[in-house]
Amino acid sequence: MENKENKVKRPFYKTFWGSIITIAGICIVLYWIFFASLGWITGHGKELTVPKLEGKTLAQSLQVLEQQGFDVDIDSTYNPELKPLMVVMQQPEGGTTVKEGRTIFLIVNRQSPPSIPMPNLVNLSYRSAEMLLKSSKLFVGDTIMKPDMAQGAVLAQLFNGKEIAAGTQIPQGSKISLVIGDGLGNKEISVPDLNGMTYPEALAVLSGNNLNYTVVFDGDITDTTTAVVYSQMPEAVNEFNENVKILEGDNVDIRVKQHLDATQP
Repeated sequence: MENKENKVKRPFYKTFWGSIITIAGICIVLYWIFFASLGWITGHGKELTVPKLEGKTLAQSLQVLEQQGFDVDIDSTYNPELKPLMVVMQQPEGGTTVKEGRTIFLIVNRQSPPSIPMPNLVNLSYRSAEMLLKSSKLFVGDTIMKPDMAQGAVLAQLFNGKEIAAGTQIPQGSKISLVIGDGLGNKEISVPDLNGMTYPEALAVLSGNNLNYTVVFDGDITDTTTAVVYSQMPEAVNEFNENVKILEGDNVDIRVKQHLDATQP
């Protein structure tokens, strides 16, 4: 009798099944709280439509994005056909629905063109040279036709009126003029007598007669502006003292030295 009176009955929540039911209840409450707050955690219901920014200026785009609470990340590219600081691409695209605070990536056309090495166009066909210029984001300027046996080929490449060597750094978007071979003309001309002329004078005469040239420098040349031509092939006259005729665009070989010998005519 004494043992039964001293025995105290435990509360239900401390029993095995009571503990199971209590734990299950706590899980259900936490599960409900989690999903009830999920919308607040993820910003559900606070969605924005990304504005279309391509074609707008960078300043306009930043103003719109900042007003709507977007973060912005900017990169750049260069297209000579587009205005400086114009948005050329965006991610996500305009019209896309995203969460508030999303980062919008913008690619903007650079304000100043980058420099690139000038490609080598000499001896290429006009079509190939045009494609290579386009791939380098350069433009074809003037085309100058010159009588030459290499018909349709690029004989020289010019930038601002002067020949430019391959590998020279040049701004993208620059215009490159091309000298194109027009084939040998049907016009016969007399070979000019270049002997005794200075090197620059000889080149001017050859160019004025639409003739190409190959030059060989003999000895030490300290100043090409005063160096003189002492031999040419073909010569101006033949063994019968008659003028030698060649076609426009043909080639004349000249040999140049710094000074003529005293015994040389």
